[in-house]
Amino acid sequence: MKKPRILVCDDEPVARRGAARALGAESYDILECVDGRECLAALERRVAERGSAVVVVAEGAGQDLMSDEQTGTDASGNRKLGDIGRFLEAEIVGHYTSTGRELTLKFLKPSYAIRSVPAKAYDSVYCVRLAQAAAHAGMAGRTDMVVGRRHNRFVHVPIDIVVSERNEVAPDGDLWLSVLESTAQPLEMR
Repeated sequence: MKKPRILVCDDEPVARRGAARALGAESYDILECVDGRECLAALERRVAERGSAVVVVAEGAGQDLMSDEQTGTDASGNRKLGDIGRFLEAEIVGHYTSTGRELTLKFLKPSYAIRSVPAKAYDSVYCVRLAQAAAHAGMAGRTDMVVGRRHNRFVHVPIDIVVSERNEVAPDGDLWLSVLESTAQPLEMR
């Protein structure tokens, strides 16, 4: 069976290689691009080969690509985060228009579909403790690891161990039902 392909595009080599390594460990076929031009060419090839492609981008990414006019400023005069999804949509449509190729693009912004509840004080404290443990690990020179909690202690776990096997959550099991209950999600989310 052919492995699913993922295109990783980042002009920062360390970030690009880190993402490629992590996704490669998950059994994806990785294609790396260093800039938008390479990425658009790879996207075009993918659509020509398969008839479609899915583009996923992290919210807040690519802020250096957008002008102040595209992002605006808040009441204090600070630059707001631009909408990378809409920016990429315009770039992709512009690229296809300039090459005379037909394109049907569907833009989905899933953040509206994610159900959550307000953070409680415990969540804030836990996040601060995780961040402090990660900062301490970094200052101690530790790399290729993540911070977690085991038996009420914060621990450093090598990334190789974290990605060595896949954990699955049974959608009808107690753990998933606990998640649904604690986040006030309907049982239909099973």
